[in-house]
Amino acid sequence: MIKRVTLLFSLVLLLSPLQAADRLQMARTPQAFPEAMLQLQEVIKQHGYTVSRVQRVDIGLTTFGYQTDKYRVVFYGKPEQIREMADEYPQLIPYLPLKIAIFAEAEDTLLVASSPMQLLETDQPELNRVLKDWSTDLLSIMETMRGE
Repeated sequence: MIKRVTLLFSLVLLLSPLQAADRLQMARTPQAFPEAMLQLQEVIKQHGYTVSRVQRVDIGLTTFGYQTDKYRVVFYGKPEQIREMADEYPQLIPYLPLKIAIFAEAEDTLLVASSPMQLLETDQPELNRVLKDWSTDLLSIMETMRGE
């Protein structure tokens, strides 16, 4: 159990420097990791995003004793929108592209992502509109992965 908590904490560190658990979106699916991985990429595309890359994150974890290759971070976004947002709001650059961590836990697969809502700024209505859209899409992606 301690290893799982440590793993989750490590993934949170990868996803958000704020490290606030209440700012995370999570989903558990009974699918095996390979099937969940394929479905996640398809669901991301169905929401109008492009998967830019899938990165293994277990290489560093193996130094801590984890013996699995079933940890990935899926980076995604709408390329033109990402470029525009990075140009207009450079404070977003560390958070772009959007990302979802996916990892196997026993027979299930878990997904974890930082909520874009944590980046809201009171004096930036256009920024907030895009962040709310990304958050709505992230919630929908998680719901689909849960089978809801």
